[in-house]
Amino acid sequence: MRFSTRVIHDGQPVDPATGAVAPPIYLSSTFRQRAPNVHQGYVYSRSGNPTRAFLEGALGRLEGGAGALAFSSGLGALATFLESLPSGSRIVSVDDVYGGTWRLFEHHRRQFGLTIDYADLASPAARDAALTAPADVIYVESPTNPLLHLVDLRAIVRRARALGAVAVVDNTFATPALQRPIEAGADVVLHSTTKYLGGHSDVVGGALVVRTPERLERLAWLQNAVGAVPSPFDCYLVVRGIRTLAIRMRAHAESARAVAEVLSAHRKVRTVHYPGLASHPQHALARRQMDGFGGIVSADLATTAAGVRRFLRGLAIFTLAESLGAVESLVDHPASMTHASVPRREREAHGISDGLLRFSCGIEDPADLAADVRLALAKV
Repeated sequence: MRFSTRVIHDGQPVDPATGAVAPPIYLSSTFRQRAPNVHQGYVYSRSGNPTRAFLEGALGRLEGGAGALAFSSGLGALATFLESLPSGSRIVSVDDVYGGTWRLFEHHRRQFGLTIDYADLASPAARDAALTAPADVIYVESPTNPLLHLVDLRAIVRRARALGAVAVVDNTFATPALQRPIEAGADVVLHSTTKYLGGHSDVVGGALVVRTPERLERLAWLQNAVGAVPSPFDCYLVVRGIRTLAIRMRAHAESARAVAEVLSAHRKVRTVHYPGLASHPQHALARRQMDGFGGIVSADLATTAAGVRRFLRGLAIFTLAESLGAVESLVDHPASMTHASVPRREREAHGISDGLLRFSCGIEDPADLAADVRLALAKV
């Protein structure tokens, strides 16, 4: 089956008890046992829940892994993965990384003996230089948040194999609709299911999809032990969102293209970051590695802080808010919002200036979104 069919049917069977075509929400926190430790597969909802199993089955199949594990947030998923690493492990991470991930890495480095080195893994030269010394984990986002750099996933997997490292890919921006890192050999795929998978700004969640049964078993033990699991209703909302993922991602990309073209043609915009533009330095890699270019556009406005504020006040359709990947269009100021925890010197060294804005283009009419940005720029 093609992807648009699989998001609706793969891993989401009709309920055998009632024939319901939507997965039931099993709110029970505990389950009857016929005798001590004799049960029907479920004991306690932290350890396993039928609604969560629907979600995990769907995600595992769509990403092509041995299975998936759902969590209460994307950072909860990452924190649980980090629990699987022994003290002294070395992580090599892409340097242009989500601010919450950076904060979690730094906290663990100080408190739990992990070593985290950051490198421009989108650059072949920097990648090769960073991945010569031993490493236990190679951690990438592709596209990155917020500058939309692309990492060559197959090259990263080759280096990981040579070093005996675990290749972890945050696939939140692309989703399995556009990119399936396990097909490139990645060991673990991470998602903030809050974003495109949920898709409606009404749920917070995360997931890990794992390539091998052995690693899945270890992480499933930690999922239960750490306990950062989502509620059954949250799982239901993500399952519902996944069913429209394919068609939404096409609409997001159409909107993003329209917004990127307006921004790239405007004299008040210094730089536009969008893999779908031929001017993007990794446009060729995007065409080779992805099935589309996604719904996120970042742009560095050629103006002052006051000009950025005037632009944001001039938007009528885009809403100033954190998060991304929902049906409505959102705009974020990374330096003061999603990446505020990263020190200014590091932010600016990576290209996150005070003029940078990240646009999460929704599924409104692309012409309306383009006009909204054009009119706001006129106020700068």
